[in-house]
Amino acid sequence: MQDNIRPITPVSVAGLAPQVPETGMPICEVVDPTTLYVDPAYQRNVSEKGLRQIRRIIEGFDWAKFKPPICAYAECDGKTILKVLDGQHTAIAAASSPYVSAIPIMIVEAADTVAQAKAFIGQNTERLGITNLQLHQAALAAADEDAQTLELVCSRANVKVLKSPNAYTGTGSRQTIAIKQLEALISRQGAKVAREILEVLANADRGPLTAPQIKAVELLMTDPEYADKFNPEDLTDAIVDLLFTAEEEAKVLAVTHKLSFWKALAITWFRKCKKRRQAPQKAA
Repeated sequence: MQDNIRPITPVSVAGLAPQVPETGMPICEVVDPTTLYVDPAYQRNVSEKGLRQIRRIIEGFDWAKFKPPICAYAECDGKTILKVLDGQHTAIAAASSPYVSAIPIMIVEAADTVAQAKAFIGQNTERLGITNLQLHQAALAAADEDAQTLELVCSRANVKVLKSPNAYTGTGSRQTIAIKQLEALISRQGAKVAREILEVLANADRGPLTAPQIKAVELLMTDPEYADKFNPEDLTDAIVDLLFTAEEEAKVLAVTHKLSFWKALAITWFRKCKKRRQAPQKAA
């Protein structure tokens, strides 16, 4: 046997608590790829980038490189179908190739949309091609409480979380794709304070709410150095008054004083913001 060939051997499970599988072992079947379905509740539409990927797969189709799509049985309009949980680009490429009429698939247990969405998240959490927006939409379909809280916070602040970066309408006012920043904000500050922070930006009717903007307002609204020195509506007015010049001033400030852009943006807005009248200090 070659020196560099080694068998699969188990590792030690000492200190671990191995999980008993909650579902049965997957089964493998060979199917016509055109008989498969995709559920938009947790699967994204094929983008232009996705189409380019599909074309590359078609042009270089090779069974040695083929990864079977992962599917689950589902009921739709009174009939049993197979939904693709992972691998829709592969399935579409196979369906499009004149030389491929059937493909192997792996079928897992996922009885309903919630279970299927959870399976999708499990398959794609560490995949570079899956965006935070797509994982968030899948988490919503899976009835994830954190995802539902995020949507509720944004809804109450009159902010719309978009499903894709290309979905902005108009000026992008009251719209955002900053999922990771929203998740971090709610985790740090709680739902109520997070909503108040988002309202400051939303009420300024500025084009899409970005992660640096959210972090900047969070700093001003929660840091004792700033929080007690202005009213939220006055901060909104400052954001409106500065409009897009704030970002330009913040870039210069960030470079000059070696600050993070979001912190420089916070300082820029704070300087413009009308301050509360401070009560005079009583003499000792």
